[in-house]
Amino acid sequence: MNFVTVQDLVNRFQLEVLAGEKEMHRAIPKPRAHRPGLEFVGYFDFFSHAHVQVLGSKEITYLHKLSEEERNLRIGNIVKYHPPCFVVTRNQEGLKYLKKYCEEENIPLLRTAEPTTKFLDMVDTYLAKALAPEMAVHGVCVNVSGIGILLRGKSGVGKSETAHTLIRRGHRLVADDIVVMKKTGPETILGTHNGKSKEFLALRSIGLVNVSRLYGRKAFQDETRIVLDIELTRWQENALNNDLELEPKFTEYMDVRIPHIEIQLQPGRDVAGLVEAAANNWYLRQQGYSAVEDFMKRLESGE
Repeated sequence: MNFVTVQDLVNRFQLEVLAGEKEMHRAIPKPRAHRPGLEFVGYFDFFSHAHVQVLGSKEITYLHKLSEEERNLRIGNIVKYHPPCFVVTRNQEGLKYLKKYCEEENIPLLRTAEPTTKFLDMVDTYLAKALAPEMAVHGVCVNVSGIGILLRGKSGVGKSETAHTLIRRGHRLVADDIVVMKKTGPETILGTHNGKSKEFLALRSIGLVNVSRLYGRKAFQDETRIVLDIELTRWQENALNNDLELEPKFTEYMDVRIPHIEIQLQPGRDVAGLVEAAANNWYLRQQGYSAVEDFMKRLESGE
């Protein structure tokens, strides 16, 4: 399971630490930040106490207007749940009472100059990816015309060489050899590299190459949503038929079904071109177009 600490959040967004300096090791277990609004008026039935608590202008202004006794009560009711940390946006000041409670309860109090909505968007995106369930798959991940594809197959079948041809045609490498797959939503899988292999592609007979240095920065991108799982296999006579439409197949990763296609390799076969065709055909289907339906309509109409 992935692990994110308050210190990771501070480093990522250059946050100012106002209190709780000794508690930077605290874990942030949940991926979304929370604005405590109802909690300040005493409603705690659905309090997201395991989330980062963000205090914007509305929350701080409300606290400023309370009497000292009422303010102590409202804040005390929240800090007793020991959330991972509080983040105050827009560099708001007058936070002495917040510092007092955070220091007493050993809760980090942080501050940023960012507007509340912008900071919430940034921290939610960061935590969603950082805390997402993940798995590693042996293969190559590429982005073909904006469409993320996982290329799989046995060692030596030609995955990296196919990726290289695609890169030369203007497409992008995401990861070679080890593809890290992150589940960021119920139906969303992101493919990325493991950091060490970033921009590198291993080609048999050539060795390791840096695609960004060879072909420019456009040859690589950090991550992509994987929507096609393509398996490269060795050619077998009569194994694949030239049907008008193949029965849909899927591969499941972390309970997310990804459309699966098998492409057989044979000397002289344009495998990279077939990958491009598969990507473009997937896109057309998302737009509601079916080549088979179009073809059958033409037959029926006598065109």
